[in-house]
Amino acid sequence: MEDRIQTTHVGSLPRPESLLSIMHDRAEGRPYDPAKLEEELAGSVSDVVRRQVEVGIDFVSDGEFSKPSYATYVTERLTGFGGTSKMLVPADLREFRGFSEHLVKIGGVVPKSIGSCCQGPVCVKDTAALEADLRMMRAAVDAAKPVGAFLNAASPGVVAIFQHNDYYPSDEAYIEAVAEAMRVEYEAIVEAGFLLQIDSPDLAMGRHFAFAGQPDEVFLKVIDRNVEALNHALRNIPAEKTRMHLCWGNYEGPHNHDIPLETIAARVFRAKPKYLLLEGANPRHNHEWAVLETIKLPEDKVVVPGVIDSTSNFIEHPDVVANRLMSYANVVGRDRVMAGSDCGFSTFSGFPTVHPDIVWRKLESMVEGARRASAKLWPAGG
Repeated sequence: MEDRIQTTHVGSLPRPESLLSIMHDRAEGRPYDPAKLEEELAGSVSDVVRRQVEVGIDFVSDGEFSKPSYATYVTERLTGFGGTSKMLVPADLREFRGFSEHLVKIGGVVPKSIGSCCQGPVCVKDTAALEADLRMMRAAVDAAKPVGAFLNAASPGVVAIFQHNDYYPSDEAYIEAVAEAMRVEYEAIVEAGFLLQIDSPDLAMGRHFAFAGQPDEVFLKVIDRNVEALNHALRNIPAEKTRMHLCWGNYEGPHNHDIPLETIAARVFRAKPKYLLLEGANPRHNHEWAVLETIKLPEDKVVVPGVIDSTSNFIEHPDVVANRLMSYANVVGRDRVMAGSDCGFSTFSGFPTVHPDIVWRKLESMVEGARRASAKLWPAGG
């Protein structure tokens, strides 16, 4: 890495209204022009990559513009899915039902695992959408010339949370099938010259989303299973070409049922990806840099803490960002820290919690905060 703290984010960014309009028509079964959608996508990806570079982001994404959400998009690319999955609501929102009802009334983000379910063999159905993503990102990156670029893909475990298994004889068999099917997308992203980011909220959010009320030991076994499946799917990809995002749910809620990082860290660290993106800015997980004092980050990994919150319209002061980065750097070393966001800024298309204009100001503050931290960590002559 360079003699400074580099910057990135988790992936999704606010989509332009012109693109959202066509995507909503497609999602709701209304007539739309596929050629117009591709044209809007290509232009929007080009613009968002260029803007990230202008802001000073080192490792950029396509904003996840082509995807309705980070986990359910796979049903368009894989066989075996249909019907409606059973709905799961996080434990904290079940506990505070009045608050949940309030979110619904004001149009807030209310996370729930509802989509299709697995009704048949899971395998690759169509690579056209993936190929389009790669083509558009390549054109945008070649024009904007960022330090680096990544594309997101769902982990096998999170696919299983959002698309309930009604076909395979066991959840283990289902996860293995999804992992093998997703391997095609994983390898294609890396072969195209991009970093692969695996979105793995199943390793944290899954505790209060799908395993609430069960002992921690049950969920820890699920982490072991999901990490094993993920590592097998990544078997042909070098660790340094991969990133993994760990998340407790990207919504403004109590989060009082989040499993502590301390409880899961040792197991999560067994996952292959070199770069580990963690929540580090929100009030529930801001303190967890200290976990790395006792549970050591493996020497071959880089931690990418969220230093800006993805659910709050506060614009973090650059010194707040710098202080957060310093906390991690003082524990794991300055060369093994990168600045990131807690989660994406448009996890579900059309439902940003943070206003689009504020998103970009937050990213600017992150870049400046990383510069200030770098000045302290790499003093002149040091």
